[in-house]
Amino acid sequence: MPLQRGSERGARRGFTLIELFTVIAIITVLAGVAFGAIRGAKRQAAIARARAELAVLGQALEEYKRQYGDYPWTAATPAQLYQTLNGKLDPAGAALNGRRFITSSQFTLNDPDPARVDDPANFLVDPWGNFYRYVYFHQVSPERRGYVLYSAGPDGADTPPNTNGAFNATDPGNADNLYANQ
Repeated sequence: MPLQRGSERGARRGFTLIELFTVIAIITVLAGVAFGAIRGAKRQAAIARARAELAVLGQALEEYKRQYGDYPWTAATPAQLYQTLNGKLDPAGAALNGRRFITSSQFTLNDPDPARVDDPANFLVDPWGNFYRYVYFHQVSPERRGYVLYSAGPDGADTPPNTNGAFNATDPGNADNLYANQ
């Protein structure tokens, strides 16, 4: 009789294949849920950061207008927008050694080397590594004043405004854009 009990005990020491697969399946499901939650949190954090940066840039553009009487006309490229808000260009695009309207260290630059902060080719990038877009309506439609400042969002795609400065909100390229004034 004791011999029988020992053999039962010995047979019960390990896990069965079904038990191992069950544990692996549970761990896989939990890891998938955790990674999905982390990915969603990172996406929401990037969106929040982009909105905050757009708000700061929008305030800087308003301060620029108060100082110079108009929004920048020449900020058609990402580098020009950065140089304008960094006090290096006037509204017409002429060189200037003026007041800085942004603090570069609050933003991500395409070339973050501290020695190149004032490089004329440097520009601001959103959390997805794309440049912030700026369109001055007077450039596309002389009867309109104002601007639109936005990020093309996670997909980096956008459809620029038409000739009267209007955006097509139903265009798939604009679906995840983030705007400064919305």
